[in-house]
Amino acid sequence: MKTPVFLGSSTAIVTPFHDGKVDFKKLGELIDLQIAGGMAAITICGTTGECSTQSLEEHIATVDFCVKYVNGRVKVIAGTGSNDTSDALFLSQEAEKSGANALLMVTPYYNKTTQLGLIKHFSFVADRVNTPIILYNVPSRTGMSFTKETYVELSKHPNINGVKEASGSFALIASTLAACGDEFNVWSGNDEDVVPMMSIGGKGVITVLGNVVPSVVVEMTDYCLAGDFKKAAELQLKYLDLIGKLFIEVNPMPVKAALNLMGLNVGQPRMPLCELAPENLEKLRLSMKSVGLLK
Repeated sequence: MKTPVFLGSSTAIVTPFHDGKVDFKKLGELIDLQIAGGMAAITICGTTGECSTQSLEEHIATVDFCVKYVNGRVKVIAGTGSNDTSDALFLSQEAEKSGANALLMVTPYYNKTTQLGLIKHFSFVADRVNTPIILYNVPSRTGMSFTKETYVELSKHPNINGVKEASGSFALIASTLAACGDEFNVWSGNDEDVVPMMSIGGKGVITVLGNVVPSVVVEMTDYCLAGDFKKAAELQLKYLDLIGKLFIEVNPMPVKAALNLMGLNVGQPRMPLCELAPENLEKLRLSMKSVGLLK
């Protein structure tokens, strides 16, 4: 049996930028808000953290800051995935040196690979670090997906703890849970899937919604862990429109806009990402207002 890296909720935190650089002071403020909201872990330098537009040096510095600032208050999961296996290993080893509790590794993107290539890629890194690895399946971003058979094979590696599943395929998720049992943990990578996924054995969520309402996501997953799926579903449905609006344009453009509307001043995304179209910003604002986030 593999003990899950965390149970419940972890926010895939945004990276605040000002004057072209990471605003570490603001990042610390955001981390404090997440911890105060009850998050079990912070996921740093993931998709929502705009890792794809960070240099290796900046990426390493951001992870290192997060680990040191959190200072053991909650767990830190560092995004270290790459479409280049050597870069993925380098980022993973650097995050391990910083003291990250786990590594989040996305499937290779653009060049992609075969299922055998996935096994070789993740096993290569897992053989060379001691920190648990959470795989990340997000075919809408990468153009490829794991199969159940590949999950089964990778679950045999003692250092591969599970997967953040954002494929939206419940057939894949359910068959994987059935085949792997307690040797492979699954977390939702989609906020709209939290309750149904946890109802069939998921361990929680790595969330975008948590950036704006951390305590709500924590409450939802706590209900699920307690077996009260009715109350969890009520929260899921209450925030379903906002969940959708946080993806009205490419993530993290909407969630950064939402945080700015809340007065948190996280700056704009890095190009080629940009500000929301005015009509979509208004739709986001109205959705936030409907759940009491704005007046």
